[in-house]
Amino acid sequence: MQHLDLQVVRQALQWSNAGQRVWLCSVLFTYGSAPRAPGSLLAVNASGQWVGSLSGGCVEDDFLERVAEGEFSEPVVVVRYGDGTDTRTNIRLPCGGILDVLVENLAPDCDVQAHLRELESALLGQRRLLREVNLQDGSRRLSDDHEHGPRVERDEARVRLRVGAAQRLLLAGYSSVAHFCAEFGKGLGFEVILCDPREEALDGVVLDGIEIRRELPSIFIANGGCHADTAVVALTHDPKIDDLAMLEAVRTEAFYIGVMGSRTTSDKRRERLHRIGGLNDADLARVHAPIGLNLGSKTPAEIALAVLADILRTRSGIAREAL
Repeated sequence: MQHLDLQVVRQALQWSNAGQRVWLCSVLFTYGSAPRAPGSLLAVNASGQWVGSLSGGCVEDDFLERVAEGEFSEPVVVVRYGDGTDTRTNIRLPCGGILDVLVENLAPDCDVQAHLRELESALLGQRRLLREVNLQDGSRRLSDDHEHGPRVERDEARVRLRVGAAQRLLLAGYSSVAHFCAEFGKGLGFEVILCDPREEALDGVVLDGIEIRRELPSIFIANGGCHADTAVVALTHDPKIDDLAMLEAVRTEAFYIGVMGSRTTSDKRRERLHRIGGLNDADLARVHAPIGLNLGSKTPAEIALAVLADILRTRSGIAREAL
């Protein structure tokens, strides 16, 4: 799945390679109602061509007009839409929303092109990067990102943006809980993949916009199905599916690994994974079991909500104790 940010970076690189100046825009913060999340990208060239999205229409039109009029000549600037403080635009967002946008004016040179190629590799899942932009002079720096936290962080001097592959939710096996997890995950912007080799389990299952693979999830994982921005969840109560998925998942960089079951079931699974699978304490510590936040969930939908909430907590770098 080629998500929108990857398309933006690839097109920006193509324009830069062709000798065209590029304005790369990143959503920094949103207040109130805003259609696009922090970190979302838009790229524009001097001819007025653009790819990506900041708001779904009105902001893009205004920005293109201002580029055509010669604005944004500085290396970097932060623009605010929605609250009327910028007298150069009367754009109002739905429900009083406010949008802060980082605008980088990128010359068509080798340094910019090397920077964009690094971003492309991160968006393809080859690595996770922390991108730092100096708000005074527009200089850029990349470093490996080994933590989880907000996608965008900002102080008076610089902006830090986390860059990685499209967030992936890998569902190891189908169940009623997995069904709701798939729907919730899709709504939250995850690339959702469901793996289950059982024809009888998938008979009649309809999940629009979800990739369904009729194979063991452990095989999909072993063949490179996980990257550092993947959450792996096993929700079937079938050890042949759940346990094998856990054995393979802990060998990957997946940021979240969880399996459904009571405390008693989870303790028995840990013993099996240690005794038969050879997992050590560090491996087992990566497995969330029982899975999800303790929300008092009873129904499949409630359990799925608890699972996705725990995944989002982990992705945001928030400790359980901080909730």
